[in-house]
Amino acid sequence: MRLRYATLRTWGTVRVHPVVFGVSSVMIVAFVLVGALFTDAAASGLAFLHETIIDLTGWFYILMVGGFLIFVIWLYFSRYGVVRLGRDDEAPEYTYFAWFSMLFSAGMGIGLLFFSVAEPIMHYANPPRGLAPETVEAARQSMTVTFFHWGFHAWAIYIIVAISLAYFSFRHGLPLSLRSALYPLIGRRIYGLTGDVVDILAVFGTIFGIATSLGLGVMQINAGLEYLGILDISVENQLLLISLVTIAATISVALGLDRGIRRLSEFNLATAGLLIVFVLLAGPTVFLLSSFVQNVGLYASSLPELTFRTDAFIGLDWQRDWTMFYWAWWISWSPFVGLFIARISRGRTIREFIAGVMLVPTALTFFFLTVFGDTALYMQMGLSERFAGVDLVGVVRDDLSTAIFAMLGELPLQMITTTLATVVIAVFFVTSADSGSLVIDTITSGDHPDRGAAQRIFWSLTEGAIAAVLLVTGGLVALQTAAITTALPLSLIMLVTCVGLTRGLRAEAVTSDPITALVEGLRTRVIPFRGESDGGTPPEGERALAAAPVLEELHLEDRPWQERLDRLLDQVAQERLVKPTEAEASESIGLFLRETVLPAFDELSEALEKHGREVQVESGELGATLFVLRGGKEEFAFGISGHVYHRLDTAFPAIPTPETGDAGVVVVTAEVVLRGGRQEEVEIRKWSREAVIESFLDAYSRWMGW
Repeated sequence: MRLRYATLRTWGTVRVHPVVFGVSSVMIVAFVLVGALFTDAAASGLAFLHETIIDLTGWFYILMVGGFLIFVIWLYFSRYGVVRLGRDDEAPEYTYFAWFSMLFSAGMGIGLLFFSVAEPIMHYANPPRGLAPETVEAARQSMTVTFFHWGFHAWAIYIIVAISLAYFSFRHGLPLSLRSALYPLIGRRIYGLTGDVVDILAVFGTIFGIATSLGLGVMQINAGLEYLGILDISVENQLLLISLVTIAATISVALGLDRGIRRLSEFNLATAGLLIVFVLLAGPTVFLLSSFVQNVGLYASSLPELTFRTDAFIGLDWQRDWTMFYWAWWISWSPFVGLFIARISRGRTIREFIAGVMLVPTALTFFFLTVFGDTALYMQMGLSERFAGVDLVGVVRDDLSTAIFAMLGELPLQMITTTLATVVIAVFFVTSADSGSLVIDTITSGDHPDRGAAQRIFWSLTEGAIAAVLLVTGGLVALQTAAITTALPLSLIMLVTCVGLTRGLRAEAVTSDPITALVEGLRTRVIPFRGESDGGTPPEGERALAAAPVLEELHLEDRPWQERLDRLLDQVAQERLVKPTEAEASESIGLFLRETVLPAFDELSEALEKHGREVQVESGELGATLFVLRGGKEEFAFGISGHVYHRLDTAFPAIPTPETGDAGVVVVTAEVVLRGGRQEEVEIRKWSREAVIESFLDAYSRWMGW
């Protein structure tokens, strides 16, 4: 296996992966230029693409997202729920309060403010399934459908990406990238072209998903400023606002995580919370509390039917504009939100992770939607004389982006609340662009922890440019098309991710008993994949091999326990202090191969040849493989390849790891690659010649069915 950063290119402080960065940037810049120079043609093309994708693959989106939710529910109740996203003895990095706060911040953004009033009102005026418009039943249905679009399905999509990233990175030391979920399926090829394609698609999904949110946000900022009498609504003014907010986001990117995103996020959460409390108290408080209980009940009872509804007999018009757009939007956001959620969830069990991510943000989102959406419905339906004559339906039909300001205008302190809402939307705009730039920069730089600000600034400006082009070439329809188009390949990757995650978890020696699972899990670190060797199929067909013990220095078990404890603590101290450079790490791989692996292979070759087996050993700078042949035909292959990576693979390099307190520690590992079964990886300083031989014997005997 090659060095993980061997293909990076460096120009000054700029470090990029040439394939991922090159292909992504060229295609995105080309899209911006075509949209700017050939606006009408681009608008027609986007409209045609939008309609074609929905007509041909709309059912696929419905099926996939429903399947994702079922997969997450199965994973929660499965025996793998006790598996920890990290070492078995690792505690969570964040308290529940901090964790839930960040989860809510990840799920609540520009879109929630844009649609919290507009969507319930639109469903009330134009309900699905042929209901009579502007009736009590239409009002109830409008909130059920809105909950459906913002509920469990959205978070199930995020969970699949986040849990795969966290599991393969924190538990098995792979990169914090979508490509890692393919490791049980294609092995070390995740570092090749296949992995590059996955990362490129993740870049496209993230940048167009964020651009969709930015487009919606700037439309709403413009509406708020017009309501305040500052700026009229027009495409030109929206382009001006995109420029201004993109500049602010770029400044935030340049400041870094602690001085930029974190402070803005904390401010946003506080102000959004203040806005919710004000509307709850100034509006129909008792009605809202009662509606919240009713909305949750209706959502729960309608969930199975809504999940797989495709409107096959009445046409896709409504589904195209709503459910399918939402599913595509969540999928396009999944690489970004999934990475963030994974980063803050290290140390939690799978069951704890799913419960926290699925239930808490959904409950808070439902409460937010109830406060804003049901207040709007209460006003529209004239349920009290105080709001008689309010016409929010007319407002929404004229301009979706003005809905929230029209609703706030019917409550006290309208100028203050409108100003506050506009500021919240603008700051969400900045934090979305800022965070998205960090994620994209991480992917296109090969996860290198030492990146310059120039790369993040480039992607921040690019996001603003794409949002501007989408607004000019079709407004909301173009924004919806961007999300739906980029989500199609990402949904296929997510499907494969589910398969890879399942195969990885099957190697975990766990039971339904958490204590037993913990004890067994302490000795298990295996990622299985299936495949046939060129010489035939292992006994019992393509069965996955059972979990095998970690390759530690096995003879330590025979030493006095005091000596083993001293050795353990010395290794921990050394791990925290020793920070080899990449050159030193590469050299240590070569030394390990020459002094440990090849001598072990020589001993094995001599023994195998005594039993009539032919043996070939191939070695290179970073790896060696022992081939066992019978009659000139390969029977079994056992390879060990060196691997260098940085301890922290994340979009937030300013946050230190709990193990080292540092974000740039280089770790040297080697991995065993078996053509007939599994792969496993440990740090090479924990390996001995005896351990290599034991690992070969264990793998060979299992392959033979013993």
